[in-house]
Amino acid sequence: MFQYKIKKLEDILKLDLVKDKDASEIQTIWEQYHRNKHVISAIIPADQYAAIKEKMNKYPTFLFPLPRSQGYEFIMCQSYSHSIHFTPLLAFQVHKENAPECLTMVHYTELQHKDIVLMRGEYDKNVLTGQEAQCLANQFQMYYGGKDETKSQLLQTFTEHPDKFKHMDLVSQLENISL
Repeated sequence: MFQYKIKKLEDILKLDLVKDKDASEIQTIWEQYHRNKHVISAIIPADQYAAIKEKMNKYPTFLFPLPRSQGYEFIMCQSYSHSIHFTPLLAFQVHKENAPECLTMVHYTELQHKDIVLMRGEYDKNVLTGQEAQCLANQFQMYYGGKDETKSQLLQTFTEHPDKFKHMDLVSQLENISL
């Protein structure tokens, strides 16, 4: 079973070695470090992360559809502090808070003074591929970091009016993404 223990940034990145680097240099180091690892990663502008964090606090639980060969699997996300924990909805319904996570994303805010927040996501390779983990991270970014009114309304409805929430609206949003 995948159990992710949240690592401290200092266990991943030697902070004393980047204290004199600018944001673009840190981004290059972060991307190169994670390039051939079974993790997802990103650099987020600090102001954008502030907006994401605000929505994480306001809407701590949500669902995302994950395309599968036989349709869609719904993955639940739960936000705690600076981390987001993703669990297949079916597993959560059966095991509740003991359900195994399939992806855990952590936002590291130690470098906010350089106007960046580092993100790292570790996933269970028995449940998700790297591409599927990235798909979930991208959806999270679109809903929590985007300005799309429809997506904001879905977050609000899921949290405040769950009886009016329609899962298929999420699928429609995913299918309508233009890349």
